[in-house]
Amino acid sequence: MDGFLGVALRGPVVRRALGFALVVGAVLVGINYGDALLGQRALGASDWLKMGLTVCVPYVVSTLSSVAAIRDQERAQ
Repeated sequence: MDGFLGVALRGPVVRRALGFALVVGAVLVGINYGDALLGQRALGASDWLKMGLTVCVPYVVSTLSSVAAIRDQERAQ
């Protein structure tokens, strides 16, 4: 499976993307929802959904970047 999905599901790509998602996602959630997480305002269901999606953004960006780099490298060989 050398297509996009095949590369995106490779172990190193997934592990790298998860690492970025945890670190960058936590920073973004802290910036955007820090006041709510510290109890200064109530969190609604939509806030929790948005926090989950916020963590997905760096995962997707890292995966897209990794897949593009790997495919470029494989084409050059």
